[in-house]
Amino acid sequence: MADPLSLLRQYNVNKKEIIEKDGHIIFGEFSWPKTVKTNYLNWGSGRDGTMKEYYTLECLLFLLKNVHLTHPVYVRQAAAEGIPAVRRPDRKDLLAYLNGETATHSSIDKSAPLEIPTQVKRTQDDAQNEAAKKPRFEETQVQRAKEQLAARLDAPKESSVTTEQMRSLSDTMSVEKIAAIKAKRLANKRKTIKGDDEVGMGIPELRGILDYDVDVTRDIINRERQWRNRTTILQSTGKNFAKNIFALLQSIKAREEGSSRPQQEPPQMQQQTPRQQMVQRPAPQAAVYNRYDQERFRGKEETEGFKIDTLGTYHGMTLKSVTEGTQPKRVPMVPPTTIAATTTQQQQQQHNQHQASTQPPQMNVAMNRQVKRGSRTPIIIIPAVNSTLITMYNAKDILQDLRYMSTDEKKAQGCKRDNEILVQRRKEGAATVSYRVIDNPAKLLREDWDRVVAVFVQGPAWQFKGWPWDGNPVDIFARIKAFHLKWDEMPLDTNVAKWAVHVIQLSKTKRHLDRANLLMFWEVLDKYMLKNKPHLRF
Repeated sequence: MADPLSLLRQYNVNKKEIIEKDGHIIFGEFSWPKTVKTNYLNWGSGRDGTMKEYYTLECLLFLLKNVHLTHPVYVRQAAAEGIPAVRRPDRKDLLAYLNGETATHSSIDKSAPLEIPTQVKRTQDDAQNEAAKKPRFEETQVQRAKEQLAARLDAPKESSVTTEQMRSLSDTMSVEKIAAIKAKRLANKRKTIKGDDEVGMGIPELRGILDYDVDVTRDIINRERQWRNRTTILQSTGKNFAKNIFALLQSIKAREEGSSRPQQEPPQMQQQTPRQQMVQRPAPQAAVYNRYDQERFRGKEETEGFKIDTLGTYHGMTLKSVTEGTQPKRVPMVPPTTIAATTTQQQQQQHNQHQASTQPPQMNVAMNRQVKRGSRTPIIIIPAVNSTLITMYNAKDILQDLRYMSTDEKKAQGCKRDNEILVQRRKEGAATVSYRVIDNPAKLLREDWDRVVAVFVQGPAWQFKGWPWDGNPVDIFARIKAFHLKWDEMPLDTNVAKWAVHVIQLSKTKRHLDRANLLMFWEVLDKYMLKNKPHLRF
């Protein structure tokens, strides 16, 4: 499919004429509106979750027309004519691509949706001028010329000389001599170019046939309209890959993990007494020799003493358990006497603790082992020093109320410093979600690190001393989304510039923009959790 950026580059390299007419830019038989967007990204767009912006076709064409001007003069002239200007960081690379010096560039978004071009119709004046230049041929003349051409093509040709139908003229001119003269004439005829006298009046008729066919074909092509091709049919404007596909994968994963959980026993089986279980358990059968079951007797010989289960299988196991090397746990066989003694002790303990209850508990031993359900509250870590913009004093104002208040202002109000804060984030539909904010990651347990979703970076690398993953910031930011809060007039820290950190800038003079700038934190964090931490509550 022809796209405006490629055609603009092709016409500029080949020095072809580009026509601007009635708000459209015409490349031969293709036409686009001036405001159509190309697939060349603006500098800085599409990074860190920002919206992608593209240069328009009119903007790039205006740059090619005024390439001799300096950039400030070009920007002023473009603003005077109401045309968006190309930014300075993009100017050099964009001109190199449009002039054919480079084949491609990283700013060209191949997945951007492209507008389908319209084919240019010939005006009535152009058609009349073209028809006036060509001689008109009637259909009868064209048909007569076709018949003459077919007759000439079907006529027999002299290819070789034979002596069957020849006779000698005299004694001196024999048949063989006549055949030799005729063969020489044919050989000379093949090397000779035909003149106008030999062709006759055939050329105009043949040219008329070709012109007639070309005109008919062009009229048919001009009436055609290209609606869809194999590239545009795959593009969709109403679907989002992250929302649709990831949600489908999460449902498949949840279904798979749910099917792998061990099913609970029925209530009537759980309430059976140990004596009933002892009666219903089948007695183990002694191993009987079988010539077709030699693996049971030669297991250690085949594995050379190693504990290898040659009869093992992966049937009924999930993909996670197979890749991690785990196997479903087997319930150990406990003698009935032990079960009875344990049950009696537990009943005695429960009776001492709950003397007021009227019904004594009759639960199985396996049901007493209740697994503690893990928390799903996300954790956000902020720096422990008071020199940063976000501290434990103002974290609730910044993250919950979306307004900035300095640490000194909070201290002047008499606010006390808490060890941890629970931020209540308000979402659409009057729903609130809790986030745990701390500044001391040393008190986190090993299982709590899976719930850490965000960290505010101060700048120095010693901030991550004692963290998991050997305190390496690169490995930490690959698993936890990193943010950095700074004033817009302050220079960016060198370490923050090297790391994968999303920078949020606040203005000291434009304080009304605090809410919009701080709202970007939640938008970026929601996208990250949807992709990497969908099991948490957000």
